[in-house]
Amino acid sequence: MKKILGMGNALVDIMIPLDDDLMLAALDLPKGSMQLVDKERSNQVLEKLKGRKWSQSAGGSAANTIHGIACLGAPTGYIGVIGEDELGGFFVRDLINAGVEPHLIHSTEETGRAVALISPDSERTFATYLGAAVELSAEHLGVPSSRFKVSSSRFPVSSSQFAVGGIFNRYDYFHIEGYLVQNHRLIETAVALAKQNNLIVSIDLASYNVVEANRDFLEEIIKKYVDIVFANEDEAKAFTGKEPADALKEISRMCKIAIVKTGSNGSMIKRGKEIFRIGIVPAEVIDTTGAGDLYASGFLYGLSNDFPLQRCGEKGALLASGVIEVIGSKMSQATWKELQAKVLE
Repeated sequence: MKKILGMGNALVDIMIPLDDDLMLAALDLPKGSMQLVDKERSNQVLEKLKGRKWSQSAGGSAANTIHGIACLGAPTGYIGVIGEDELGGFFVRDLINAGVEPHLIHSTEETGRAVALISPDSERTFATYLGAAVELSAEHLGVPSSRFKVSSSRFPVSSSQFAVGGIFNRYDYFHIEGYLVQNHRLIETAVALAKQNNLIVSIDLASYNVVEANRDFLEEIIKKYVDIVFANEDEAKAFTGKEPADALKEISRMCKIAIVKTGSNGSMIKRGKEIFRIGIVPAEVIDTTGAGDLYASGFLYGLSNDFPLQRCGEKGALLASGVIEVIGSKMSQATWKELQAKVLE
């Protein structure tokens, strides 16, 4: 069975439902965006929302995707940085319980957290404090110090316990999240290393504002290293300046497989001259957190098991429909058992 490795910002999601969108304006958070904030700003947001009901789950886009693949029974691994704190312990336990092999670097900084504000229409707005996650660097992949400046004295390049680059040859697929793209050296090093080890590389473009700020770099690495691109319609437009159908064509010129997700209208997949249109699986929408991540889980699981592309998309839609019926990005064991059976149909 093919093995899938993920890399991303290791975060714990704190989900807080809102009664209306007035709070977003009060917090100066654009609806639907992912805003990076410092620890002080993150604490201010949490203080402003003190007393409201909230829930917690291990998150980060790539971690969600890898977790979902593991829950389907595929062998997986994950690279990230966590703090030696309660949230860090929560994060690693969540991976291990799902069957993910953790390749985690430990930091004295706090584990990152993403405060996810859920609007009444289920749209999510993130105030993300990266914390320890931001320390993930090219050096952790075993890159010689003569090439890149060491980002932290706590992580000496000579220390083999922090060099995880040697694990790439144990996997067949490598999935990364676009949220990492602001660290250009890390991303390019990782995807180049994956290709050197003959892995199939996929990227989820992440938030539209991240895409807008890194468009030229994204185009460069996708053309050089990436096989599969996942994007929702906002991200696709930020990347290409075009509406979904035309954006799909534009992205497909840069990689082998392009996927554009269009919410309630389903998704589109293009490989070469083939185009597949995937419908949605009806569901009661409670929270869309993790929907795109779990779509990628179903798709990559199917692809790694040689499913036809149409079926890969359908399995992605199936998993997305399951996660939007719960708060947060994690589903119960009973739900996963049902989904496992349906994925194999």
